[in-house]
Amino acid sequence: MKLLRIGALGAEKPAALVAEDWYVDLSDVVTDFDESFFGSGGIARIRSIVAERHALGQTHRLGSQRIGAPIARPHQILCVGLNFRDHAAETGQPVPREPILFTKSPNTMVGPYDDVRIPRGATKTDWEVELGVVIGTRSSYLESDEAARAAIAGWVLVNDISERAFQLERNGQWLKGKSSETFNPAGPWLVTTDEIERISSLHMWLDVNGVRRQDGTTAAMIFHPYTIVRYISQFLVLEPGDLINTGTPPGVGMSFDPPIWLQPGDVMDLGIDGLGRQRQKVVAPR
Repeated sequence: MKLLRIGALGAEKPAALVAEDWYVDLSDVVTDFDESFFGSGGIARIRSIVAERHALGQTHRLGSQRIGAPIARPHQILCVGLNFRDHAAETGQPVPREPILFTKSPNTMVGPYDDVRIPRGATKTDWEVELGVVIGTRSSYLESDEAARAAIAGWVLVNDISERAFQLERNGQWLKGKSSETFNPAGPWLVTTDEIERISSLHMWLDVNGVRRQDGTTAAMIFHPYTIVRYISQFLVLEPGDLINTGTPPGVGMSFDPPIWLQPGDVMDLGIDGLGRQRQKVVAPR
């Protein structure tokens, strides 16, 4: 299934995409795609409802309605840095022997077509197309990649926006460069795990103002998404609905000579096979 949330920011309603531009409304049976939904087996519970309503023609046209992030604000957003060899090389960093972990404020998450706002004082705002993992069950000390796979609810396209000056020039705290408002566009939908046969062979790309900047594949990841989930569970408890951003391929703005930084008026287009596409306009600080 493809789960999405439709409506104004803060008032999104849960739905399931059943065909191009058509969805089934689930707001009468599901409060939201949140910790409670995922933790109580919500995905399995709504499958028959979605199928029945689709068969009966109880569908609605998506049209120009706003699409929000496909999950409600998660308990936490966790990120893996330097998870592509070429990206590590372009930043001048060694290939990590274990996943590099950092956190991102949960309130950075916005919809796939919402504006990205440059924060006050920023000078080096950058882009990062990434595969996001949504956790489906409360998990700790997972013993295998297979157990990790069973703990995953689905996959989502993410743009892990970064302010490099805050991240790298302000005493090394990556959190500061990752957590400005609008810095985690997600969606347009969550794709459940049964929909993607091989998560390790998906094309991923990002354009800025129509110019291809990132062009990679999840096959180039150093650490597989299942390995990442298992690894993280050894250090903290993963909650249903948590989001993990798994790293970006080469081609970020800081890698160019001279670097290319996002400016107000720029437009980013990005996508991952099977997970949809995003588009964001970059706007000036408040």
